[in-house]
Amino acid sequence: MIQQLAHNGVTERSAPATRRPSFWPSVPNRLADLRIPKSVVVDLILRHLHLDGMTSLEVTSRTIRVSIPILDLLFRELRQQHLVEVKGAVGEDYAFILTNAGRDLATERFRVCRYVGPAPVSIRDYHLATKAQAASVDIDRNILRDALSDLVLSDHMLDQLGPAVVAQRSLFLYGPSGNGKTSLAERLLRIYRDSILIPHAVEVDGKIIVLYDPVVHQPIDREDPELDPRWMPCKRPFIMVGGELVASMLELHYDEAGGVFAAPMQMKANNGIFLIDDFGRQVLSPRELLNRWIVPLDRRVDYLTLSYGIKFQIPFEMMVVFSTNLNPDDLADATFLRRIQNKVFVEPVDVGTFNEIWRRVAIIKKLPYDPEIVDYVRSLVLSDGRSELRACYPLDLCNIIISISEYEKRPPQMTKADLQRAVNLYFTQSYQKNTMDHGW
Repeated sequence: MIQQLAHNGVTERSAPATRRPSFWPSVPNRLADLRIPKSVVVDLILRHLHLDGMTSLEVTSRTIRVSIPILDLLFRELRQQHLVEVKGAVGEDYAFILTNAGRDLATERFRVCRYVGPAPVSIRDYHLATKAQAASVDIDRNILRDALSDLVLSDHMLDQLGPAVVAQRSLFLYGPSGNGKTSLAERLLRIYRDSILIPHAVEVDGKIIVLYDPVVHQPIDREDPELDPRWMPCKRPFIMVGGELVASMLELHYDEAGGVFAAPMQMKANNGIFLIDDFGRQVLSPRELLNRWIVPLDRRVDYLTLSYGIKFQIPFEMMVVFSTNLNPDDLADATFLRRIQNKVFVEPVDVGTFNEIWRRVAIIKKLPYDPEIVDYVRSLVLSDGRSELRACYPLDLCNIIISISEYEKRPPQMTKADLQRAVNLYFTQSYQKNTMDHGW
């Protein structure tokens, strides 16, 4: 029913959103407005000095993303405690270094934690921000079709997806392999027309959890001097995991060398989409994953534990998409499946859809197109005991046609001989049939 036409990645069709997110915290100019322990900020200043040797209020402000009025107050306190000393002044700014006592303290704090970067936000503020930025989608069939226009989708499929997208809960895509479940899930991110704010780090019990991940989060180039710089404007995240998923990826990871915690995958996916592809084929068994997430899927909250036993709550505010070609009844019991309210069967394609996919692929690949050739291809695909047309066949077979022509150093052709050759390369044949044909 659906097919990815151009390549295995996702083509972004919509331009980055420019509308300011609903959650937009202003720059804190008082220590209390940071809403994190004073000791966390002081330690950041000391570690910054430990690495840089000499700094200024302006440089420190750019490094730890705390306003100069707050830094000036803390600088004066550190100076009174004889932990820093001034080496020069430019206007109202100071060039300062650590004293001997300051170096000793900074070295000690650096052994505990080596993080030097944007100051964290409190776990409470992270809760408020995530809830405030929960996705609200207003779509209909036409909007959804436009967002997914590079896929060939029936009205029936769109009308199944639409309510699931509006609900922004969880979605279970199942059906035979090769019909575009992953391609469809990847493109669901296009339904979002807004941006969100993601903190660089989150503070819990005085500890730092690094959340912003440049591999996952796509920043938006938006300068706003009124925005608290501890927050990064980003597109809504999309995270996909497959067979590599293990239990540890869903828990906090403590970096022994850095002294900080790395956020788990579901925390990084908040306010976006988390796709578990090939569900049932992970290192983590379906039963383990479902037991781990039965509460988060139902109550929209998750629980994490620091390395020394402190447990705390985080939001679970995302659209979780499960994609599988296995029988759902073999993966989960009724109790868990009930918590996944939207289940969409991605079925094999019909003749009309197959023909349209072939036509689009031929155009993209610059191959000759002939409706009669498509009829011949379908007859080949449905031979040798095969009974279904899959959405992946046109692109895969056309790629083989191109490879054959490159191997033989000639322009690509759509002859019956080349198509038969491509089909023979693509599909496995019965072992019994092969042995009989070759007299083995």
